[in-house]
Amino acid sequence: MKVYQTDEIKNISILGSSGSGKTTLAEAMLYEGGVIKRRGTVEAGNTVSDYFPVEKEYKYSVFSTVFSVEWQDRKLNFIDCPGADDFIGGAVSALNVTDTALMVLNAQYGVEVGTINQFRYTEQFHKPVIFVVNQLDNDKADYDSTMVQLKERYGDKVVAVQYPVNSGSEFNAIVDVLKMKMYRWKPEGGVPEVLEIPAEESEKAMDLHKILVEAAAEHDDALMEKFFEEGTLNEDDMRAGIRAGLVTRGMFPVFCVSAARDMCVRRTLEFLGNVVPCTDKMPRLVTTEGVEVTPDVKEPTSLFFFKTMTEPHIGQVSYFKVLSGKVKEGDDLQNSTRGSKERIAQLFVPAGQTRTQVPEMVAGDIGATVKLKDVRLGNTLNGKGVDYKFDFVKYPNSKYRRAIRPVNEADSEKLSEILSRMRQEDPTWVIEQSKELKQTIVSGQGEFHLRTLKWRIEHNDKLAIEFLEPKIPYRETITKSARADYRHKKQSGGAGQFGEVHLIVEPYYEGMPAPDVYRFGGQEFKMNVRDTQVIDLDWGGKLVFVNCIVGGAIDARFLPAILKGLMARMEQGPLTGSYARDVRVLVYDGKMHPVDSNEISFMLAGRNAFSTAFKEAGPKILEPVYDVEVSVPADFLGDVMGDLQGRRAIIMGMNSEKGYEKLQAKVPLKEMSNYSTSLSSITGGRASFMMKFANYELVPADVQDKLLKEYEASQEDD
Repeated sequence: MKVYQTDEIKNISILGSSGSGKTTLAEAMLYEGGVIKRRGTVEAGNTVSDYFPVEKEYKYSVFSTVFSVEWQDRKLNFIDCPGADDFIGGAVSALNVTDTALMVLNAQYGVEVGTINQFRYTEQFHKPVIFVVNQLDNDKADYDSTMVQLKERYGDKVVAVQYPVNSGSEFNAIVDVLKMKMYRWKPEGGVPEVLEIPAEESEKAMDLHKILVEAAAEHDDALMEKFFEEGTLNEDDMRAGIRAGLVTRGMFPVFCVSAARDMCVRRTLEFLGNVVPCTDKMPRLVTTEGVEVTPDVKEPTSLFFFKTMTEPHIGQVSYFKVLSGKVKEGDDLQNSTRGSKERIAQLFVPAGQTRTQVPEMVAGDIGATVKLKDVRLGNTLNGKGVDYKFDFVKYPNSKYRRAIRPVNEADSEKLSEILSRMRQEDPTWVIEQSKELKQTIVSGQGEFHLRTLKWRIEHNDKLAIEFLEPKIPYRETITKSARADYRHKKQSGGAGQFGEVHLIVEPYYEGMPAPDVYRFGGQEFKMNVRDTQVIDLDWGGKLVFVNCIVGGAIDARFLPAILKGLMARMEQGPLTGSYARDVRVLVYDGKMHPVDSNEISFMLAGRNAFSTAFKEAGPKILEPVYDVEVSVPADFLGDVMGDLQGRRAIIMGMNSEKGYEKLQAKVPLKEMSNYSTSLSSITGGRASFMMKFANYELVPADVQDKLLKEYEASQEDD
């Protein structure tokens, strides 16, 4: 493959819902571009995309696949992304390094929830979108309904470039209203006959042509003026106008294909080669230091690594985009993220697991290299003179969590290494070694996400693992004031231990006034505040430690020990052993011994006094509550709402969005354990949701009673 220049390179993501036919479309493009001699199928497990064993096993994409097609003196770099929402990380990474999104729709189902979710990311990254209506040869294909749905959701920006003459099993022809020609295929697809538009289609074709001309003229002042003067635009003018509309997201062209039968794939490639903007025509990236980086071969070299994979017999394969300058085999570059040096031994143009070696790549190009020593996903390698760093890839929050452990405890360290490696391959995994829960928690995007993780560990790494219900990170707090004192006294010959602490505990909230007078059992306790420490707890909330000692009852040097004792009890609350939070403690009196008092004595006295007071201060359990947003087809709204209410959800709001309802709710984390699976079951996979931690709230009394009994039972078992 020759070395292409920046103005000859186009980078395109292939997006769409599961089952829309992205992998099949990629296969047809590779075939039409001469990269492969024979098209594979998902069913046979021999496609260029979906080449990993887990993808062949489940028959769906798990990883994004990078490939290139040379077309009309252009290099088209594609990233074929997984369609399932569980593997959205691949699409997010791809959209950050490509310039255009090809959104594939299944003509049977039109705009699906996966379409909506992925389109939302194209909005977020402000990427041009081209819709491709696929599977028009299916008996249930409905192009007109798909167009109605597109226009309902995305408005008049959706403009047909093609429409099918007939759809269903007889599909074999489309009318192209940019070319104003009809394309007809033989049953085997491939190269079409190019014909004049038949009389019965001419009126419809002309109407759609006028709409396309007006849409193209709208995005360029010179073209608009020409359109007003001449009433039309030629084909080159229309291409220029469409390109301008794509860049500003003012226009979403629609194409028609049957990828499985290789119909209209060549024409789609031709449009991509002619019209899609090159990388140098897109907005510039900005470094973490605010420096704008120009994709110019004359600029210093900078490579951004957006994907890493471990492949058998090769090791780590690292995928990058050349953001500026050019890179050659043998170049020595500096890792600005990790501070290490790397040599680029080989450069490859990838096509799935096949790689073609090239001597160099220039700004805007996408490639791969192998055997780098210390490069991770998200790292930047720079040439001399620059220290660019980028932080533009933001991944969605996790939705599904499980505790994970090896069947054989002796394999714990090996499992940790595997999870660390897999996190590099898919950053939407979140791995947490929870000291609090005494579990390794794996959080991902859904049940499928975790199922594929388990399959890979057990089949690729030959390590048996099991998933468990994760414990919930409850918190404990108090609801009223209480007083307690404790004397620690120990004598065993020689110097003993003695420390006595009197304290008051009360609930803490931001901005509460300084302590003054307290009454317990008819007795009044007046506080004389000498010092206040506000401690932000690692697990959230605060501990406020107030020194109200007067008359030297306890020497100041013992106060840190008392605080240490309090913190030890805050880390293991008396109700369920969970972390405690939002407590103010006032140490106001005590006693010490001139010989036997020491730090450990006051640490133990403080801890036990605090524990006693905590239990008398109306202790309550807090649970983590999440903001949950569910996007659901209107037909399933009632069922989804009922399911949420059964999960102790509080519905916060609802709004309609063109056939879909958006539900906002607050739901306890405990109730979200299997929500991903349940929602898919209720809606046939047509709904999606996002969740984000909101706050901690008191659990209901019946739930608290149940948790206390469970904790007592677990303590007895131990």
